[in-house]
Amino acid sequence: MSIKTELDQTKAGFIATAPEEVQEGLFKHMKEQLESGINFGLKEGDKAPNFSLTNPLGEQVRLYDELEKGPVVLTFYRGSWCPFCNIQLRAYQQLLPEIEKLGGQLFAVSPQSPDNSLSFKEKEELTFHVLSDTDGHVAESYNVLYEVPDYLQAIFSDKFGLDLTSFNATNRWILPVPATFIIDKEGVVRSAHVNPDFMDRMEPQEIIDQLKKL
Repeated sequence: MSIKTELDQTKAGFIATAPEEVQEGLFKHMKEQLESGINFGLKEGDKAPNFSLTNPLGEQVRLYDELEKGPVVLTFYRGSWCPFCNIQLRAYQQLLPEIEKLGGQLFAVSPQSPDNSLSFKEKEELTFHVLSDTDGHVAESYNVLYEVPDYLQAIFSDKFGLDLTSFNATNRWILPVPATFIIDKEGVVRSAHVNPDFMDRMEPQEIIDQLKKL
């Protein structure tokens, strides 16, 4: 099962239909991040920071408590408003039985509010942990957080009608670089896929291949 084809089709549709101003802004920011020299994300062999985040039911989920049960596939996504994130998480939902068969769990973390996470989880029928990192502290600890620049804020607000401070229930315009980490029971990152190109995501089969190595 590959998600590259669907991601590429969505990208082609975006290029064909999105206003030129929108495309210029989004691709400009992507290029700035890729050329910034910043090494986003943790690397293989790094110790994964522990965290406790709220699920849509208001319950706290603590990473290291869950690691006692087995490895965790931890993915940071931008929000349910992002079509590329939705493609990724739907594919990962289909993959969940294989992840669980290998003793693993799946966590999806975004800055969106618990209410929006609940709506998203119900709509997409997601049965894994969907967690809210509204202040961005966890994303920051995994070195994937960034401040959305003013010109992108204007595009989100004016062209998409999306105010991230409202959607995320915070006072900051923040987002994570899309990233997926496979963390073993000892809390060590065994595989990492981090890319400022938000149209690229870790392939489901790569997750399975990495879990089989643990």
